[in-house]
Amino acid sequence: MTNAPLTVLVVGATGSIGRLVVAESIARGHTTRALVRDAGTARHRLPAEAQLAVGDVTRPETLPQALAGVDAVVLTLGSHGGAHSSPENVDYAGVRNVLAALSGQRPRIVLMTAIGVTARGSAYDHLLDWKRRSERLVRASGLPYTIVRPGWFDMNAPDERRPVFLQGDTRRSGSPSDGVIAREDIAQVLVQALTAPEAVTRTFELVAEHGPAPRDLGPLFAALEQDAPGALDAVRDEDNMPLSQEPQRVRDDLDAVRALAGA
Repeated sequence: MTNAPLTVLVVGATGSIGRLVVAESIARGHTTRALVRDAGTARHRLPAEAQLAVGDVTRPETLPQALAGVDAVVLTLGSHGGAHSSPENVDYAGVRNVLAALSGQRPRIVLMTAIGVTARGSAYDHLLDWKRRSERLVRASGLPYTIVRPGWFDMNAPDERRPVFLQGDTRRSGSPSDGVIAREDIAQVLVQALTAPEAVTRTFELVAEHGPAPRDLGPLFAALEQDAPGALDAVRDEDNMPLSQEPQRVRDDLDAVRALAGA
């Protein structure tokens, strides 16, 4: 795992995971830029060492300046309901808008989605389907990426701190029985993925089991299978979301991202 410091942009920086990612990134020596909608409000919620970049993922024109010169982007987007903050506008289009605003830059991308993201016909389809589509955009981008699908936040016991990486997204009950993980541990995995060469082109579910957290996640990343080149879905994922049945606007977005990758 390389220790070279990076310039990192955290998108979703004031959220419950994003704030911890900012702090973890700073602690690891990275120059850390937080994308925020309101600098005055955010300053009280983030470490003093964080650089603030004012922007909004639902307003594409605000993103190029925030992305200028970055080596890596961590996306921890989460919608909160309503027309402005719907899963389509934030969890999906927010990722699309960030990718489109890179203007030829090729940063490392780390995207957080959710365990069970490939489930169909569940009560969470309105969220999970858009998160899965955001994953497809990242894979289509041609950028070096890692996609992390954490379990249920902070429902772990105090001694459940040993991270376990899974693939195939087979735990899809939509309940904590799928797996639990501390928010702090999610942030550590997201940030360590930025500098672990073994993490590139890997997609995995993240849960915790009994035991302590290891200092080096490199062996866990290395044990994962890589996503197939050119594939829209992760290795071992069920093929249950045919592209031919996707909304035309989603297929158009994939074509646009692929075109940017080939530019």
